Amino acid sequence: MADYHLTARSPEALGQALARLRAKRGVTQDELAEALGISRRYIYELESGKPNLYATRIFELLRELGAHIEIHARVDEGQH
Repeated sequence: MADYHLTARSPEALGQALARLRAKRGVTQDELAEALGISRRYIYELESGKPNLYATRIFELLRELGAHIEIHARVDEGQH
């Protein structure tokens, strides 16, 4: 089991972190989308950091407040 830690200061960085975490868990975009009841395309757009108003505003708000998002996970690589 490995520890996973990343600080995200932009939608792009958050998307990259989510993609890495998903891959480390051995889950495909299709599997994740199905589990969440959303489209694979939406997962792809999140992971690629495609700009959207909601994410952009969240990170603007965090920057203004001097804050950021941190992701901490314990990962058994290749296992759901």
